[in-house]
Amino acid sequence: MRILVSWLRDFVDVPVAPADLATALTQCGFELAALEPVAAPEGAPADAVLDLEITANRPDCLSVIGIAREVAARYDLPLRAPAATPRAADEGRPLPLSVAVEAPDLCPRYAAAMADVRVGASPAWMVDRLAAAGVRSINNVVDVTNYVLVELGHPLHAFDFDRLGGGALRIRRARPGERVTTLDGQDRALGDEMLVIADAQRAQAVAGVMGGGDSEVSASTRVMALESAYFLPSSIRRTSKRLALSTEASYRFERGADPEAPVRAMARALALIERIGAGTARPGWIDVAPAPRARTVIDLRAGRIAHVLGHEVAADEIERILRGLGFDVTRLPAHAAAAPAWRVAVPTWRGDVTREVDLIEEVARHHGYHRLPATFPALAVAPAAPDARLERDRLARRVASALGFSECITFTFIERGAAQPFAEAADIVPIANPLSEKLAVLRPSLLPGVVDSVGHNRRRERRDVQLFENGARFTGATGETRGLALAWTGAGAADHWTGSGRPVDFFDMKGVVETICAAFGLAPTFEPGAQRWLVPGRAATVAVCGEGGVAIHIGSLGQLVPAMADARGLPPQDEIYVAEIDLDALAPVARLGDDLRVSPLPRHPGVVRDVSLLVDQALPAAALRATIQASAPATLVGVREFARYAGTGVPEGQVSLSFRLTFRAPDRTLTDEEAQRATDGIVAALGAAHGARLR
Repeated sequence: MRILVSWLRDFVDVPVAPADLATALTQCGFELAALEPVAAPEGAPADAVLDLEITANRPDCLSVIGIAREVAARYDLPLRAPAATPRAADEGRPLPLSVAVEAPDLCPRYAAAMADVRVGASPAWMVDRLAAAGVRSINNVVDVTNYVLVELGHPLHAFDFDRLGGGALRIRRARPGERVTTLDGQDRALGDEMLVIADAQRAQAVAGVMGGGDSEVSASTRVMALESAYFLPSSIRRTSKRLALSTEASYRFERGADPEAPVRAMARALALIERIGAGTARPGWIDVAPAPRARTVIDLRAGRIAHVLGHEVAADEIERILRGLGFDVTRLPAHAAAAPAWRVAVPTWRGDVTREVDLIEEVARHHGYHRLPATFPALAVAPAAPDARLERDRLARRVASALGFSECITFTFIERGAAQPFAEAADIVPIANPLSEKLAVLRPSLLPGVVDSVGHNRRRERRDVQLFENGARFTGATGETRGLALAWTGAGAADHWTGSGRPVDFFDMKGVVETICAAFGLAPTFEPGAQRWLVPGRAATVAVCGEGGVAIHIGSLGQLVPAMADARGLPPQDEIYVAEIDLDALAPVARLGDDLRVSPLPRHPGVVRDVSLLVDQALPAAALRATIQASAPATLVGVREFARYAGTGVPEGQVSLSFRLTFRAPDRTLTDEEAQRATDGIVAALGAAHGARLR
C-alpha cells in the first residue's frame, strides 16, 4: 500500500516527520517496505511516500483513511472523515437506471448513482497523488473512482450509461457459454459460478474484478452510471483465480470490504466529480438491500488483558485506544473490587475482529509491544507428551545424518508419470485443481522426489550424492503414512591414493537399513524383492519380527531401474541405490530408548574361531547366520561374515563364505577344547541344515 504522507494529513494532523511516522507504524505492527522522500512545496511539511506491507486480515488498511485511523489512534488525535453526503432523491425526476440483484447470496448490497459528465484530464494534484500510489491517470471520471479506491479502500466502477442496453444493471450469475471482453482487451469465457454485472442483453463487467470494454467511460461519454457494491469475498476470489485476473478491486473485495461502505464511497466519488469540474451528480441514488448488518459485539475484560499480555493496561488507556480505532466502547457496571469490563461494538470495516483476544491484540499494538514484559507465562498444567511420530522422525533423521546422508525436502505434489511405478493406478490420489501437470497427484512414495534431488546434484557436477527425506506418502488404499527414503550414488568408500576407493553397491545400502533398524531396536531380515522400480537380483524386501513372531514388512531396498533413472535426467552410467522404510509399519515394535539395557564390560578374554564353508551360491548368508545362532551354546557372543570367495578351488555353483565366531563365558576363561567343541557343533548343524561343508 503506497500513500503520500500529505494525503494522510487530509484526515489527521500528523505531528511528526515522515521517518518518525514510519517508525510509529512499525511499532503498531505494520511492515515498512520503503520510505521514499518526495519534494514538498516551499513552506509545507516534509513529504514522503510510505510503502507498507498490509497483511491479508487487514483490508481496512488498504486505504489512506485506514492508515490515517491508525495514526490518529497512535497519537490520540481526532480523525477527519471525508465529507460527502448523497443528494436526496428527486421524486419528480427518478433516475432512468434500473437495478436488479438476481444473486443476493453473492451480492448482499448494490448501490448506483448517475452523473452528467465532461470527460477530460484530471487536475495535477489528483494525478500526482494517484501516481505516488502507483495508479496511472486515465481520465477525470475513471481517476475519481481510482482516487476513492485508494482513499477509502472501496472499489467503484463507472459505466457509460448510453452503452447499457435497456438502461439496466442486472447483478446475476453468468450464463453457460457467456463471454465478456474486459477493459484489458481480453475476451474471457465465464463460468456459471461467476458473478457478472449485465445490462438487459449481455454481461458488461466481471463483478468485483474488472469492467467490460463495451461500456467503458471514454471521451464520448456524456452520462455515467456509477456502481458501488459489496460482493461475497469467496466469490470474488474464486472468479479471480479461475480467470487468472487479479486487480486492485479484486484484491480488496476478496479480503473482505466494508459492507456499509458502498454509499459512503459513492457519495465521495460524486462530490469529487463536482469538485474537479468533471460533471454534475443527478439527484438521488439506488441502494438495493440497504438494511444495515448487525454489528459484532464482544465483551472485553481488563483481567483477561492482563493475563494474556502479562502486563496491566490502564482502563482509560484501553478505552482511548479502542475508540480511536473506531470501536464503540461501553463500560459495564461492576462491583467495586472487580476489574473493569466493557461491551465493544466492532465497526463494519474490521471483519477480522471476532473474539476477545482480537481486541486484546488491538490494545497491545497501540499500547506498545515494547512495553510488554519479555517473560513466559507460568504453566498451570504439565505439557502433553510429544507425539510418538515426532520421536520416530527425529531418530530417523539423526541416524541418517550420522550415516553421511544429507536431508532434502521435496514437494508433496508430483507428476503422475513419476508416481505410477510406486502404486496401482486406482490408488494414486489426484489433485482436484493442480497448478500444472508437474504437480498433478499426491506422492505415493518419497523416492521420486529424492531421486530428482539426486539428479539436481549430479547435474551440478556433484559425483557422490547421499540424500534422505522423511515425510508423508499418500495412496487411496493406505491413506497417509510416514516414511524414510534414502538414495546413494557415487563412492561407497572414500577415494585414497592407495586405490582403496570403490563405488557404492547393494550391500552398502543394506548396511544403512540395518543400522537404522538397529537404532529402533530391531533386527531386520531381507528377502529377494520384485519391486517394479528396482533391478531384479539387486532388490530386497525388509521385514522385522512382530508380536507372536509374525513378520512385518517395513520397506524395500535395491538398485533403481536404469530406465527410471534416465527418465529423471540422471547420467546413464550411474548406479543409484535406494531404500524406503515405512516408519508407521515399524511403530508397534520399535523401541525408542525407553527400555535400554546396560551390560558390564567383559572381565574374561574371548576365544575366536574362523570357519570357511562351501555352500550353494544362491543361499543367503542370513540363513547361515540364523542356523549358527540357533545351534550355538550360550558362550557364542559374536558372528560376523568376513570373506566371500568364488573361483579356483571352489566347485562351480558354490561359494566359500568365511565366518568369525567369538566365544566368551561371563565367569571364566574358556579353554580351546570348549571353543572347538562349540565350533564343531555349529559346523555339523550347518551341514545338516544347508549341506555346508568345511573348505
